[in-house]
Amino acid sequence: AEEPIERADGEREGGTSGARRGRPCCDWREGGGAQSAGCAVGCGSCSGAESIPAAAMPGIDKLPIEETLEDSPQTRSLLGVFEEDAAAISNYINQLFQAMHRIYDAQNELSAATHLTSKLLKEFEKQRFPLGGDDEVMSSTLQQFAKVIDEASTCLSSCHAVLSTQLADAMMFPITQFKERDLKEILTLKEVFQIASNDHDAAITRYSRLSKRRENEKIKAEVTEDVYTSRKKQHQTMMHYFCALNTLQYKKKIAMLEPLLGYMQAQISFFKMGSENLNEQLEEFLTNIGTSVQNVRREMECEVETMQQTIEDLEVASDPLYLPDPDTTKFPVHRNLTRKAGYLNARNKTGLVSSSWERQFYFTQGGNLMSQARGDVAGGLVMDIDNCSVMAVDCEDRRYCFQITSFDGKKSSILQAESKKDYEEWICTINNISKQIYLSENPEEIAARVNQSALEAVTPSPSFQQRHESMRPTVLSRPPTARTSSTGSLGSESAALSALSLDSLVAPDTPIQFDIISPVSEDQPGQAKTSGQSGRRTNPFGESGGSKSETEDSILHQLFIVRFLGSMEVKYDESPDVVYETMRQILAARAIHNIFRMTESHLLVTCDCLKLIDPQTQVTRLRFPLPNVVLYATHQENKRLFGFVLRTSGGRVDSRQTSVCYIFESNNEGEKICDSVGLAKQIAFHAELDRKASEKQKEIDRVKEKQQKELNKQKQIEKDLEEQSRLIAASSRSNQSSGEGQFVVLSSSQSEDSDLGEDGKKKRESEA
Repeated sequence: AEEPIERADGEREGGTSGARRGRPCCDWREGGGAQSAGCAVGCGSCSGAESIPAAAMPGIDKLPIEETLEDSPQTRSLLGVFEEDAAAISNYINQLFQAMHRIYDAQNELSAATHLTSKLLKEFEKQRFPLGGDDEVMSSTLQQFAKVIDEASTCLSSCHAVLSTQLADAMMFPITQFKERDLKEILTLKEVFQIASNDHDAAITRYSRLSKRRENEKIKAEVTEDVYTSRKKQHQTMMHYFCALNTLQYKKKIAMLEPLLGYMQAQISFFKMGSENLNEQLEEFLTNIGTSVQNVRREMECEVETMQQTIEDLEVASDPLYLPDPDTTKFPVHRNLTRKAGYLNARNKTGLVSSSWERQFYFTQGGNLMSQARGDVAGGLVMDIDNCSVMAVDCEDRRYCFQITSFDGKKSSILQAESKKDYEEWICTINNISKQIYLSENPEEIAARVNQSALEAVTPSPSFQQRHESMRPTVLSRPPTARTSSTGSLGSESAALSALSLDSLVAPDTPIQFDIISPVSEDQPGQAKTSGQSGRRTNPFGESGGSKSETEDSILHQLFIVRFLGSMEVKYDESPDVVYETMRQILAARAIHNIFRMTESHLLVTCDCLKLIDPQTQVTRLRFPLPNVVLYATHQENKRLFGFVLRTSGGRVDSRQTSVCYIFESNNEGEKICDSVGLAKQIAFHAELDRKASEKQKEIDRVKEKQQKELNKQKQIEKDLEEQSRLIAASSRSNQSSGEGQFVVLSSSQSEDSDLGEDGKKKRESEA
């Protein structure tokens, strides 16, 4: 006995008799409660409250063709899902094709092949397709087909020739076309797209490596044309690839339903519509399925036409964007952005002086800078850019580089933009985010008002701790003797502590300074302002520009991260014991008065001086001339602590020389810092010796040159005297004939002799 089947209007009848009375195809499903597959795909003949239209085929997922030019990792990830779905469809279609091919090739195994086909159709709902895997309509329809095929497999006729022809035309041809044409087209487009993507990446890499110092217009034009061609090729290939994958979502339904429809129609013709199982009810069901397939085909054709039009529009609109560096007059720079995304090249250090560049997709998310490599599902945090600093930098041979430094100065990243427009927009955007403009209600308007210059170095706003310190009420702070901002004395407590120290090293009641004096503050005893404390923004790794840095010619440049513990005047500067005693007193004073906050700085060691540089603003806080550093040492047990003694001129009242000991904490680099200072002093000492030797050699050369000039002058005088003597002798011989003339000549000779006597006297003096 057949189980009763619940009709759409709630009545229950016997399965076979109900079908004969013309019940709709929905009643072909056993059991009640769920809508049938025929109705769900749009049979148009179901009775009941409502029926889904035949044109409605839910669950069509599509790739966004509009996002192909951006080629973001999200788009690539979505593309990977579609490719995985295409592979699953290909695998499933191959199995279905093999099952149907068994029907066509082996009529003697027709029943077994039909059973396998039915089995595969029943397993469709167990398949895990990335797209459309939960399509209940398709699953119900295939389940219905599986049931019909099982019923028809027991009544096959022996007229295999007619059946074979019908199966070849109506069943094998559609699925073969889909397998050999559509699926292979997807594979071909995938290979072409991969080649185009690799060519585009290679072209972008070559373009990024263009040298700004040795710029060759011919090479630049060739590389630019290569980028344009490869980007256009990738974009066009990607759009057609997306279109094919979107179309596949429709074709896969057609490819599965149309062969089954042809198969059943062949069976109906084969049995001449006289079989018990192949009745009018089944014909109506198949007609509804055929209508649904045609509706899906029409929907696919409309969607393909829309996608083709979109591709044409995007090709025209995107043509100027294929250039890596578009014209800023046509595409102006947006300086008021608080969000941005795009590809950047990041510099990664691979050695002491070598580095490599990696291209990744970067985007901002609130106050965070994120990066995502191609193939990654999600992005990762690069750094927190709230209160950060951003500046344009000259980076080797690469153009459009900028550096982002976190608010605490501990992390920095150098990035390269693809074009000048992106370069300026990234700097402006990070500048706006650094000022926390994105938290306001109307960030773009606020950014337009406060954005002064995105290409200059940005000074970040005070950190939370600084704001908290500045807002703390003064009545709640400790007495000035406990926490001194400049040179506050510890008073009686400090005197009691210093009484335990050696008076020969540190004088009693010596004030301790716990904070670094600002370059703009007044001169304090033992802390004279040097010429380097000008408050100028300094780059510790070397500066470029019109003005020459004072340490530019220095051989040694070493940078260390240090934290200032304190300083105090000392009486003795010729033994490391004074450094150890100063460390003990400063650490004890900090412990007694609960002073734990330390100022972090960058200590730059050169052959000329030691500099304390603000890690955030790059402003020189203090400058210590290297000749004035007379002593330096590390702690005997805690190698993180080190100090040095600076011999300076006194304050405004007392002009005597004083010695001040500065104590710092480092990151396990105390001995290394002292070695660096010693190396700097050795280099400076040898440089001074070379300078003195050079000056001495120059003095010797000047003396020799002066002696040579005197000798040449003496030779010239002797030559002139000989010439005068020869002329006098010749004149005497010509006038010997007359006595008067001889008298006159003799008188003249005597006059000349008197003159010559004076010259001879001068000559003798010069010879002496």
